Amino acid sequence: MPYVPRSVRSPVTSPEIAPEVAAALAAGRGVVALESTLLAHGLPAPLNRGVADSLEAAVRAHGAIPATVAVLEGKPHVGLDAAQLDRVCAGGLDKLSARDLGVAVGLGRSGATTVAATVALAAAAGIEVFATGGLGGVHRGARESWDVSADLAALARTAVLVVCSGVKSILDVATTLEVLETESVPVLGYRTDAFPGFYRRDSGNPVPRRVDSVAQVAAVWRAHRVIGSGLVLAQPVPAADELDGALHDRLLAEGLAMVAERGITGKDVTPALLGHIHSGSGGASQAANLALVRANAELAAKVARQLAL
Repeated sequence: MPYVPRSVRSPVTSPEIAPEVAAALAAGRGVVALESTLLAHGLPAPLNRGVADSLEAAVRAHGAIPATVAVLEGKPHVGLDAAQLDRVCAGGLDKLSARDLGVAVGLGRSGATTVAATVALAAAAGIEVFATGGLGGVHRGARESWDVSADLAALARTAVLVVCSGVKSILDVATTLEVLETESVPVLGYRTDAFPGFYRRDSGNPVPRRVDSVAQVAAVWRAHRVIGSGLVLAQPVPAADELDGALHDRLLAEGLAMVAERGITGKDVTPALLGHIHSGSGGASQAANLALVRANAELAAKVARQLAL
């Protein structure tokens, strides 16, 4: 049976759960939460709408029920129907982290959820497995800027297993791993000894622990979840879709120089860097993104199904 955390520190504790998702949870079936920021802010239309269907289909194909998460007209939703997915992919939605959920609900806003917000709402609904592309983390230069993603704080306080492809290489990966250790968030490498760097299979940092089967993942999660913090299951981008190493390093160096020259800071740094990598790679970075997020959805479904046994 799925594990429901006894206490969830979320500004919103009563999301509207789609009937199919509610029925699956009640029956003890595996459910996988999916974020909506990728759809609303990470991909152009109409590609985003096709990706929404593809990710949900990938979860179903491996025996679990998908639950895409968003806030629409001030109401948090866990599980979206076709019309609601259309709304998310049509544009014009806010980007909501965990801190923004109460504001969006209170003001009747619509928004797509980031990792931190999705973790909060998934846990509030009783979902313990979440698939995404990459985690946010500690930004380069955080000693001066204090720019640290809310994703890390969300994992520190919420018992949700997050399947991802590590963190984006534009971040300070080593320090991100240190913060996760400090916050008692285990990091497992799925069939890898290297912590992934999103577009790259190896960020240059090792994973603390390796697992090679979903049965091992489930065993670790069942033992850990009572602590109350999350767990990171890091799976590398499929080898065939990995961004070329030399191209990646050149574009990253150019991007870092560009943001420094233009004085870009704070929340504008990540989209500027990712935009530069996307344009400079001729779309190869987007192809890698789509491949890894689908693979993560598939792995999350397998884990959710195993946990439901």
